[in-house]
Amino acid sequence: MKIRHKLWLEKNDRVIFGPGRFELLEAIEECRSLSAAAKKLKMSYRAAWGRLRASEDRLGMPLVELTDNRQGMRLTDAAKKLKDAFVELEGKIDKLLLEYQAKLP
Repeated sequence: MKIRHKLWLEKNDRVIFGPGRFELLEAIEECRSLSAAAKKLKMSYRAAWGRLRASEDRLGMPLVELTDNRQGMRLTDAAKKLKDAFVELEGKIDKLLLEYQAKLP
């Protein structure tokens, strides 16, 4: 038997952040472009843009900004902190679930 979970954050029953948004931010960070990130994740630019903007609106803060030369995109410090906190929380939940799983028959 294995305990499984999926973690996401909501506000007013609307997704703010979860694994998909995490992957999108990771791809933006790697590709330095929303368009390239969307292609990497095999999603449309419109879908990627919509998810990003929805998260920003619901959080009330920007997650990305244009680079100084306006040729690319980078994550804001707030987005990096959100990603780090999400990874930390996932790790703590995984550890807790492993402890409980060890107690199962």
